[in-house]
Amino acid sequence: MVFNRSEGKDRIILFGRYPVPGKTKTRLIPGLGPAGAAELQRRLTEKTLETLKQVGSRIDIEIEVCLDGGTKAKAGRWLGKDLLYSQQAPGDLGERMHAAFQEAFQQGCRRVVLVGTDIPGLKTRHLEEAFRAFEDRDLVLGPSTDGGYWLMGLNRRINLFRNIRWGTGDVLEQTLSAARGFGLGFCQLDPLTDVDTEEDLRLLLPGLAVHRPYVSVIIPALNESAGIERAVQSALDTDAEVIVVDGGSTDDTSVRAEKAGARVEHSARGRALQQNRGAARAGGKVLLFLHADTRLPRGYVAHVFETLMYPKTTAGAFRFRTDRKGALIRLVKFLTNIRARCFQLPYGDQGLFLRRALFENIGGFPETAIAEDLFLVRRISKRGRVGIAPAEAVTSARRWNRIGVVRTTVINQMILAGCLLGISPDKLACLYYKPHRKR
Repeated sequence: MVFNRSEGKDRIILFGRYPVPGKTKTRLIPGLGPAGAAELQRRLTEKTLETLKQVGSRIDIEIEVCLDGGTKAKAGRWLGKDLLYSQQAPGDLGERMHAAFQEAFQQGCRRVVLVGTDIPGLKTRHLEEAFRAFEDRDLVLGPSTDGGYWLMGLNRRINLFRNIRWGTGDVLEQTLSAARGFGLGFCQLDPLTDVDTEEDLRLLLPGLAVHRPYVSVIIPALNESAGIERAVQSALDTDAEVIVVDGGSTDDTSVRAEKAGARVEHSARGRALQQNRGAARAGGKVLLFLHADTRLPRGYVAHVFETLMYPKTTAGAFRFRTDRKGALIRLVKFLTNIRARCFQLPYGDQGLFLRRALFENIGGFPETAIAEDLFLVRRISKRGRVGIAPAEAVTSARRWNRIGVVRTTVINQMILAGCLLGISPDKLACLYYKPHRKR
């Protein structure tokens, strides 16, 4: 971003963290889980930014987003390209805030207001009052109820952050003492409460103070005793629930799934039927559909969270890989990942995931005999981008091993072409299932 357009202007700096599960709102992780805490940070940041934009449009104030973590490119994809972006400097909180003020003044700003991201009670009037106070004050502070402050505004270069004992209950008083030492006239706004603890969350946002799974991993299964435990174990996570939907197995698939840590539901046979039933029983904000012979990558929840951070991304999947080696299977892997990324057509063996609200809005999986994942993805892609996470989901090569890499690939492409040409999936199903009857 180019900053020279800011010369002589007023600026609001939104000062916060780029949401990353496990690294954001860490004091809330015991109650919300890593992804739940990061999701709260995301929502609070977006709400605060919307308030800032309302003020900026009325009184010609530019907005800078100064984040700890992430990159300028990631922040721009998340919050929009029409803002200024910067990274927080190293050091403690005071050093980082001082650097942000100094940079803004060096770029020619007249008055600079820095505000945090986790103040649910922030209103446009608070920010308007802050800039009006500069008519006869040098410093504006928004006191927080924990003894700190949620806003600071300055109209000159000065360092009020030295020797402050951050994290204590008298940060505001220490700052006011420093201001008096410099002879600054100051103004205090209404005290507000920021969301730092579970008690704050219960007080300010009671509807969000419940730990629900961020991801519901739904695994349709039918006679998958050989591999179901590996699939379930790959999906176990603090932020996830794992639901295996058994379609009438005659082996011990259900028993093995429960022992591995999944909750087992039962359904009539049919992958679309099973996945829709699992979704109806799920509690997560995000639904992830996983084939029983596929393993998720380590740390997959963070990849899901990051992929769905961006407003234009409606769903996602992982990169494709099998557990077989060889030149032909490497070519299959390459072409599959090209299809998924360039043509927005990942398949179910890549671990499809999307927000529950969208899944319900589009009516779930169409109950077809085959290619239900293809039809779902095509519906999703009409609503926005299908992102591909950089990590790989690993699918068993058992089908390739049984009927051959070339034959499997030809069958898959015939089914894809037939579906795209409008041939009934019921008629195409024999292409997929006929090789199985030769066992």
